[in-house]
Amino acid sequence: MGFYEDRVLPHLVNLTMRNRRLIPYRERVILAAEGRVLEIGVGSGLNLPFYPAPVREIVGLEPAPRLLAMSRRLGTGLSSLVKFIEGSAEAIPLEDNSIDTVVSTWTLCTIPAVIQALHEVRRVLCPDGQLLFIEHGAAPDDNVRKWQDRLTPAWKRIGGGCHLNRPIPTIVESAGFTITSLETGYMKGPKPMSFLYEGRAKPN
Repeated sequence: MGFYEDRVLPHLVNLTMRNRRLIPYRERVILAAEGRVLEIGVGSGLNLPFYPAPVREIVGLEPAPRLLAMSRRLGTGLSSLVKFIEGSAEAIPLEDNSIDTVVSTWTLCTIPAVIQALHEVRRVLCPDGQLLFIEHGAAPDDNVRKWQDRLTPAWKRIGGGCHLNRPIPTIVESAGFTITSLETGYMKGPKPMSFLYEGRAKPN
């Protein structure tokens, strides 16, 4: 891991994800969580204050040590039981059928083997569990999508592997999930970076 990825990128990610425009999206998604929750790509822990009372435990999974340290500091004062694991969603170190809710917020865009990660999510979910997600990805407008395709190679280098052009619903469904609710639309900001998918899925 180079200096940029280790020292600079975690602070840029934390700063970017503190955008107040993201708070309503976080609130809606996180309030639907229940039971034992796994949050993949917990980052600097910005979702943690939004978890509702029905959540009995939060497991935060994050591959970046510096972001995980930020999460640990934020999680110290929470009433919910929170534990953190340094690791990747491509190999989740949890038992089969041990999680009620998996949360992914602006995470599926960065995971290199994203289908593999979603297979892992499906493995750890209980049969009646749920995947809650808010992700940015491929826009429905041809002109915007062309810009997403042009920008993604450079964007990945500066954004920690972030893809602007992933077709999130297709990826989720191809990993063995059925999407039970989905809202889409542009948030404020440059259109190639701001088309969002907000949804819930169940394992098949």
